[in-house]
Amino acid sequence: MAQPNLTDRDYRTLAAFRYALRQFLAFSETAARVAGLTPRYHQALLGIKNAQNAGSASIADLADFLILHHNSTVELVNRLVRAGYVTRAADKLDGRRVLLSLTELGEERLAALSSIHLAEIERIGPELRRLLSEITPAENPKSP
Repeated sequence: MAQPNLTDRDYRTLAAFRYALRQFLAFSETAARVAGLTPRYHQALLGIKNAQNAGSASIADLADFLILHHNSTVELVNRLVRAGYVTRAADKLDGRRVLLSLTELGEERLAALSSIHLAEIERIGPELRRLLSEITPAENPKSP
């Protein structure tokens, strides 16, 4: 396998981009905790809302979104239900499927966090776009 012709600039750009992503994730985790949620709860609420908006949210959908095994997702859903953020019900068309819905409390927490996150993305967006524009395809590298 041929080694790509990477420049010092490519490494600087990748390092800066990864750093910017980690900063956003740290921001996100802190915001979730301030709102009284674990980062995983926040991710789960966002995944359920997204799947609901696309039609329906099942445990399998959430497991895919969170990149978790089914049994780990079931345990997470159990905790979300106990905390009052989510309800679950059997799918009327397929009783083997469990559908998830956000409760009013889950909707409120997610809306507040989403607003904060969108504002942060708007703030850091120009820097992320700049970094993305500097990434050079391996077959046509720019000079440093």
